[in-house]
Amino acid sequence: MGADPVAEVTGDRPVGVAIVDDHPVVVEGVRAWLATEPRLTVLATGDDPDEVLRDAPDADVVLLDLRLHGRMALDKLAELSAAGRRVVVYSEHTDPQTMLAALDAGAVAFLAKHEGREHCVATVLAAASDRPYVPPALAGAMVGDPRPDRPMLSDKEREALLLWFQSMSKASVARRMQISEHTVKQYVDRARIKYTRAGRPAATKAALLARAIEDGLVRPEEIGIYRSQATHDRPTP
Repeated sequence: MGADPVAEVTGDRPVGVAIVDDHPVVVEGVRAWLATEPRLTVLATGDDPDEVLRDAPDADVVLLDLRLHGRMALDKLAELSAAGRRVVVYSEHTDPQTMLAALDAGAVAFLAKHEGREHCVATVLAAASDRPYVPPALAGAMVGDPRPDRPMLSDKEREALLLWFQSMSKASVARRMQISEHTVKQYVDRARIKYTRAGRPAATKAALLARAIEDGLVRPEEIGIYRSQATHDRPTP
């Protein structure tokens, strides 16, 4: 078996998680969930992102409530993402527009608050190892929404996107498709351009994945929905 993708990122140490939420009962519940996974450790918690990250500057993943003190925190999400933070949004607001807004702002994943421990742990582990995980709420919000402005992707563009979403490496996609890494990048860029021209830009990889699921170009089960061991899957050689 290959190396654990989480260990490839963090080495022998556990993944450090910072939890930002203004409801103590939620914080304690999530802390208890994450404590069941030895590869995770909670470094700091609180209701102010800046204070939490001052306490845990080396956190690998930030689990962020999208609504803090009565206000949506999309601006703070974008700021954290622009600073290179891996942010998993954890929210009760699960309409497709909110999910896509969060992903477009830079979130690496979106987790609904009603989803249980299995999906919370899997999403954080996947985020830490820069791998995709599609929890049920995200898939359910996106699937079955045939939009008239859906861009038409070629078979090669769709194949490149699917393999990229699965393996997280353009180099491995190139090996699988027997093309150059530059060509893989061209396929991905073309897909982004087509979405932008359709008035539905996807600035981040997570947003592009959500768009593709939304339009039926990629099926959630092709990425790893409902698989609690999603992060144990090996990258495509």
